[in-house]
Amino acid sequence: MLASLALIFLCGLILGSLFKKIGLPNLIGMLITGIILGPYVLNLLDDSILSISADLRELALIIILTRAGLSLDLEDLKKVGRPAMLMSFIPACFEMAGTIFISAKLFDLPLLDAAILAAVVASASPAVIVPRMIKLIETNYGTDKKIPQMILAGDSVDDMFNIVVFTSLTGLTNGKTVSVMRFAEIPLSIFIGIIFGMSVGFLLCILFKKFHMRDSAKVVILLSIAFLLVALEEFTKNFFPFSGLIAVMASGVMILKSYPVLANRISIKFSKLWVGAEILLFVLVGASVDIGYATTAGIKTVLLLICVLLMRAVGILICLIKTNLNRKERLFCTITGIPKATVQAAIGGIPLAMGLPNGGIILAVAVFSILFTAPLGAFLIDSTYKKLLTKC
Repeated sequence: MLASLALIFLCGLILGSLFKKIGLPNLIGMLITGIILGPYVLNLLDDSILSISADLRELALIIILTRAGLSLDLEDLKKVGRPAMLMSFIPACFEMAGTIFISAKLFDLPLLDAAILAAVVASASPAVIVPRMIKLIETNYGTDKKIPQMILAGDSVDDMFNIVVFTSLTGLTNGKTVSVMRFAEIPLSIFIGIIFGMSVGFLLCILFKKFHMRDSAKVVILLSIAFLLVALEEFTKNFFPFSGLIAVMASGVMILKSYPVLANRISIKFSKLWVGAEILLFVLVGASVDIGYATTAGIKTVLLLICVLLMRAVGILICLIKTNLNRKERLFCTITGIPKATVQAAIGGIPLAMGLPNGGIILAVAVFSILFTAPLGAFLIDSTYKKLLTKC
């Protein structure tokens, strides 16, 4: 395992740096590192690493979402409430509708299989979007109209919505029915997650003010609490809906509101943690990509992705109706809907593992969507934000 970790960090860092030097996002190098080292090419990673890959990717997401919470001002979130709420599900609904219609025609899929494919593809990637929105907040691009805050808030719920849809649809293949209560649980889990997370953040502020300790110790405590919040989601699922990741962000938001000096200090330390976590996340995403399925993706898959991304853009623009954003700013918001990676890597192979006849097609589209949209979305965000957003 130690040799595998060394390969992940060293090769990911080297290839990521090379791509950054030629003006491309470093995550491209990290994805390629994972593909090369992974089980479908050179197979150099230990099975023990691959068996806990999903947990390690979640760990990396917890780090960046905690960092996001420490950057989100509560007053800013109140100002972007309506469009942020709409962006948490409307773009995904538009993308799903487009995927169902187009994939049924292109791949001759039954309606249920097309809907499952739509739920797999429709999620935007927090691993790509969140760190970039944090960078915009730190450098004051678009913050006059709270654009990165709006995108952060909407994207944090988008994945949850899509996973609920995916779980409901795959349940139909086993003879289950779609439960309306499952969808009703989404806003409830968000509400409980926010209340619980903010309560935890408030109690942590009291603790940190009362007991003197190094900032490094505070980071360890905050990170440990974040892990427990995510673990709590699994424990409470049979009793009441609860979103651990929303709670993680909410705790950071409350720390920033109640103890801003501390939030700014430990935020810097979380930024340093993200340097290693980012490599781990994207290399392991790359390692989960079966390049054999990616090569089966032909012009139909490319056409499908282009069409559904346009549908998502329409959904985003609808969410921005009656906001004060200009054309350039609205264009930037649509660009942030492009990248896909984490959810597709996590659930893309499930339909095939379940024995669905079209599971191979679903996995191929999921794999290609990562390789096509994650680098493209990251590149477009990085190369356009200075042109499309105003610096305060």
